[in-house]
Amino acid sequence: MNTITILLNTESGGNPLIFFVLVFGVFWFFMIRPQVKKQKQERKFRENLKKGDKIITSGGLHGKVIEVSEKTVKIDVGSSIVLKFDKSGISAELSNIKE
Repeated sequence: MNTITILLNTESGGNPLIFFVLVFGVFWFFMIRPQVKKQKQERKFRENLKKGDKIITSGGLHGKVIEVSEKTVKIDVGSSIVLKFDKSGISAELSNIKE
């Protein structure tokens, strides 16, 4: 039997394969797809960090980017204090946050 015949076979109450495919499709559409989209946006945000951006770290620290390297960012947090953070620790840009 080919796949179409199996999927369209409605004898004996239907095919459970159709149910599982439908459940997986709904699960993917509402759970997996939005998470992947969010991860892509975060990756793009971190790749586009530049000197002068005002940011917030995942720990809640506010600062201004003064240097960007491949995996790290140096942040001026005031009073000439410069901290070095991994790019994955940057959560948002202050100009995008509405207070």
